[in-house]
Amino acid sequence: MSIPQSAGGPITGKADLIEHLSSGSKPREQWRIGTEHEKFVYDLKTFRPVPYEGANGIRALLEGMTRFGWEPVKEGPHIIGGYQNGASISLEPGGQFELSGAALKTVHATCAEVNTHQEQVREVCKELGLGVLGLGFAPDWTLDEVPIMPKGRYKIMRDYMPKVGGYGREMMFRTCTVQVNLDFANEADMVKKFRVGLALQPVSTALLANSPFRAGKPNGFLSYRSHIWTDVDNARAGMLPWVFDDGMSFERYVDYALDVPMYFLYRDGKYIDMAGKSFRHFLEHKIPEVKDVEPTMADWADHLTTIFPEVRLKKFLEMRGSDAGAWRRICGMPALWVGIYYDQVALDAAWDMVKDWTCEERQAMRDAVPRLAFKTPFRDTNVGELAKRMIDISADGLRRRAAQDSIGTTEEGFLTPLREMATRGYTRAEELLDRYRNSWGGDIRPIFKEYNFL
Repeated sequence: MSIPQSAGGPITGKADLIEHLSSGSKPREQWRIGTEHEKFVYDLKTFRPVPYEGANGIRALLEGMTRFGWEPVKEGPHIIGGYQNGASISLEPGGQFELSGAALKTVHATCAEVNTHQEQVREVCKELGLGVLGLGFAPDWTLDEVPIMPKGRYKIMRDYMPKVGGYGREMMFRTCTVQVNLDFANEADMVKKFRVGLALQPVSTALLANSPFRAGKPNGFLSYRSHIWTDVDNARAGMLPWVFDDGMSFERYVDYALDVPMYFLYRDGKYIDMAGKSFRHFLEHKIPEVKDVEPTMADWADHLTTIFPEVRLKKFLEMRGSDAGAWRRICGMPALWVGIYYDQVALDAAWDMVKDWTCEERQAMRDAVPRLAFKTPFRDTNVGELAKRMIDISADGLRRRAAQDSIGTTEEGFLTPLREMATRGYTRAEELLDRYRNSWGGDIRPIFKEYNFL
C-alpha cells in the first residue's frame, strides 16, 4: 500500500479532482510501465513471519536496503520504506515487502529493475537469515502470529475492516499481489482500456492463480486471494459495472470516488481516523470533527489509493487482479498488459473479444475464477481458452511494439511463462497442490525451501 501522497494545494472545487485524473493523459511516446510486487518475508529457521523490530526483523531489512542508495522514508521514529530514482520500497500491514517500480519505457527495463531488486534483497536477507516467498496468500501463518507494522493508516484500517466485510484483515495481513500501472492518451483511451482491463482481469487472475493454501491445508480455491476480495469492503472494491455504461468519464470516476468511504487524513506526520466518512462531505465541510480542516489535493491523492476495484484509476490505470508468484512470472504480468494496452491493433482486438460480454457474464466469471481458474466455463468455451487468446493478442501487440533490448530481443519472450501455463492447462496453484499431496506428503513446510525467491 502507498506511502503518503504529495499532490498540491487546496481543492477549489470538483473540477480540480477531475483535472487530477485527466492530467495523467500522455502522448504515446511518453507512456511508461510501472510494476509493483509484494512478497512474504520469513525466518529461514522457523518458517514463521518476522516482526518489525529485532536483529532479523523488517526494520533491519529496510535499513539493510539503504546500502543500495534507498533514501529512508520514516513515520515518526520508524523506517517504513525507501525511495530511489522514481521507485519505492514499502511495507504492507503484515510486513509483506513491496517494490513499487519506477515508470520505465519497456518491459526489459522493468524486468531489469525487478532482477536488481531481487539481488539486493538476496544480499540483505542472507545476512539476516530470511527467506522470501511469492504466493497470493500466506500458506500456514495464523492471523494472530502475523506482526503488525508501525504505520498509522494500518491501525485505522484494521479497526474498520471488520465493520464492512469478512475478509478485510485477511487481505491486509496475509495476501500478496503483483500489479502493473499503465498510461492512457486521453479520456476515450482511458475508458476503452478501463473496460478491457475489467473484462479480462479474471483471466489474468486465472493465469497467475497461486494461493491454494490456508492454515497449512488446501483452502478449496486456486486463488484464495481473489476470493478474499469478494468480501473485504464492497463499497470500494469489485468489477465496477458502471464503467461500461454510456457516459463513462473522468468525472464519473470522481463521482464514484467522492462517495467511497474514507479511511484517514494525514496531517503533520499523523493519521486522523476518518473511517466510513464520505470524501464528498469532507469537501463540503460537513464532517464536524474536521469542519475547519482545509481539503487538499494530497488528501484526494491519498483517498484514491484506498479504493480497491479490480482495475483502479489514478493518473494511470492499475491492473490489480493477480496473485504474487514465482520470480520469472513477475515480468510476464506487465508484458501481458503492455502488449494489449500499448498497441492499438491489440487493444482493438481485445475490445472486440469482450465488448458483447454482459455485466452478468463478467461477474459470473469473476466469481468462479478463484475456485476454478482455467476451468471456469464461459459461453461455449472456458477461461483457459480465453487466456490463450489473450496471450496471443498481447504477443502480437508486443511484436508490433518492437521494443528491443541490447541484443535485439523483443518483449514477447516475457510471455513465455504465461503461455506455458495456458498451454499445459493447469495453474501454479494446481502445481503446488500436486506437490503437497504427493512429494510433500501433506506437509506444507517444503514450500518455504523449494519456492524461496533467494
